[in-house]
Parts: sequence; structure tokens; C-alpha cells
Amino acid sequence: MKANPGGQIDLNEIIGRDRVIEQLWETLEQQSIRINAERRIGKTTVIKKLCASPKAGWVPIFQDLEQYHSAMDFAQAVYREVDAYLSARKQSARRAKDFWKAIGGTEIKGVLKLPTFNDQTPWKTLLSKSIEDLVVSQHQQKERPLLLWDEVPLMLQSIAAREGQAAAMEVLDTLRALRQELGGQGLRMILTGSIGFHHVIDSLKQHGYANSPLNDLYAFELPVLEPNFARELAEKLIEGENIATSDAAMSAQTVAERADGFPFYIHHIVKAVKLSGQEATAEVIDKLVSKQMLDSNDPWELTHYRDRISTYYGAGSEAAVLALLDSIAVRDDTTAVNTILHELKGQGLTVDREELLKLLKAVEQDHYLAKDEQGYQFRFPLLKRWWRLSRGL
Repeated sequence: MKANPGGQIDLNEIIGRDRVIEQLWETLEQQSIRINAERRIGKTTVIKKLCASPKAGWVPIFQDLEQYHSAMDFAQAVYREVDAYLSARKQSARRAKDFWKAIGGTEIKGVLKLPTFNDQTPWKTLLSKSIEDLVVSQHQQKERPLLLWDEVPLMLQSIAAREGQAAAMEVLDTLRALRQELGGQGLRMILTGSIGFHHVIDSLKQHGYANSPLNDLYAFELPVLEPNFARELAEKLIEGENIATSDAAMSAQTVAERADGFPFYIHHIVKAVKLSGQEATAEVIDKLVSKQMLDSNDPWELTHYRDRISTYYGAGSEAAVLALLDSIAVRDDTTAVNTILHELKGQGLTVDREELLKLLKAVEQDHYLAKDEQGYQFRFPLLKRWWRLSRGL
């Protein structure tokens, strides 16, 4: 097995996700899912594996939605995917095609010529009828459709920016209505994204959105690799790259620990050791990790954790978020809320206790922090280490 940081991982080389995938299938028996996880943990890899090796009786369809920027873009993409799937099985997306023809579309020798669209074109009808076609056809075959949609929040943000907040609200409400109406016939969805759904919902609520469009979805927390699987991945990569080591188990253990169980960082560390031409000792691994964390080219893309703060929390809260993260990063132990509040006020930041609690909750949801009965600490030691280095703490 070769190190492939950031590249497409061979689905046959996925390590340590069998139990997670089994848990997803078990959950899907009852309800649809939204996957919560930090970036680079492997959300997309997991759902692609789910799609490639479905349980008997399930029909998964995967789509990356980041490229769609309007509600009609989304509806057409779903229609095309459903129609292609049904056509391959010699079935027809009858409801959707009837709708196309009703609004001016034509079909010549089996090829559908789409009409010209405008702002009044009912995308919601196209989306609904396409999914209804899929559900009905699979129900007749005693199969259950599973829509695997990646980067949903990014699509919703694009729709809100281009067509307004109301359009994004309508997409969310339509999807929830479809899950409610067709769930009894087997329809399930898995929604994932590299930014938190809560940011999209909070933004919509600031514009008067009162619904809870995701409360029917099970919030599945995708964890990092368990320590034994992180070591296994590191061992296989070290062996596959023919890296010199006098103690392969120790080298793999060090890599796994420094990477916090993130497959992406395990691949990066092993690649760095390979390129260095050095033996994989604990000292070498530590030095290379520090070097990559300080590299101005940011090979690990860690500056994303700093850059996204203004986008996620707004200019008004940016200084407070930075200050609270700094306060927690400099301590080895858990930091109490009152301690954080005292330090923020000492810096002249006008944040009261209630505002701080809201910020801490949001930062926790974004996987910077973990909470226990005594207070807060960084969820991932790797992120804490980088935060200290990058902030000069």
C-alpha cells in the first residue's frame, strides 16, 4: 500500500471502517442520516464504500452536490441520475418525463430534449417526481433506494447566495417532505458536508426560517480511526513504501499517535518520511510533523481551521473565538468557562457569559473543542499543537 495524501483511496484499501459502515446500514433500517465529522476524517470515502458494496435489497446512488448552485441545477442533476439508473435497468422515469413534456420538453428516439428554463420553472416538481419514480420502481422490485449526497451544506450556501435564503429554505423543506412521504416505501438519504449543517440552518434562521428540516435525520458522528486501525494503516504504508525502520511497530504507533487517527495525516506523515530518505524513528517522525505544520505551503491544509472562523462566526465574533481558542490552547488541562470569560474580558472583549456559552457550543460543534464536566479542551491534540505553533503561543 502506497501513501496517497489527498488522493482518491482505493476502496479495497480502506482500513478500520467496517464497523462504522455496519452501523450506518443498521441505522438506515429506521431512518435517514446526516454525517457529522471534521474534514479529512474520510466521510466521502466511507459513503463511497457504502455505495460500492451495498447490503442486499438496497440501491445506493452517490452524488457530489458541491458543483450545483441553484435549486434547478440540483433538481436536474437528481433527475439525470435517476433517469440514467432506471434506463440502465430498462425502467422509465415516467412521472418526471411526463412533467418535462408538460412544460415543453421533447423526447426523440429516447433522448430527452430539455426545455428552456426560467425563474418560474417548478424545480420542486421535477425533483419530487424524479425521486418518486425511483422509489416506486424500486418498491416494485422490493428494493430500497438510498440517496448518498455529499457536500450538501456547500450547495445550500450557493443556492442562498445566488437565489436568496428563501430558495435554500425551500430545498430543505422539500427534502424533508420527501423523506416523510416516501420513507415508508423505503426511501433513505445520507447527507454529508465539509462544513457544519448548523451554520447553514443558523444563517437561514437569521432570515426568519423557523422550521427544523433536519430533525428527522439521525446525527451520526464519524470518528477518527481507532488506535489499532490507525497503527495498521501506518504499518501497511511504511511497509508499502519500503521505509527503513528498526522497530516497525514503534514507527507505526508514533505515526498513528501524531496523526490523531486521521487517515489523511497518516498518509502525509508516511509520505514525508519516505521523501526524507531517513529511518522512521520517533525523533524523525516528530521533526517532520513539526516541519510540515510550520511549512508556509501548508501541505496539511491546517490554515483552514483559522481562515474559516471569520466565515463561520462573522467579523463580530472572530476576535472572541480566536481569544477563547488561544486561552484553551496554552493550557495542558481542561479550561473552565469562568477562566475563559475572565481572560476575554481582560483583553477588552465585550462578551457576556451567555454569549460565550453560545460561542463555545458552536466551536464545539465545529470540532475544535471537546467538553467535559470541568470545561473545555481541544478535541484533537494535533490541532492543538498546530494552533500553538501557528499562533505563537
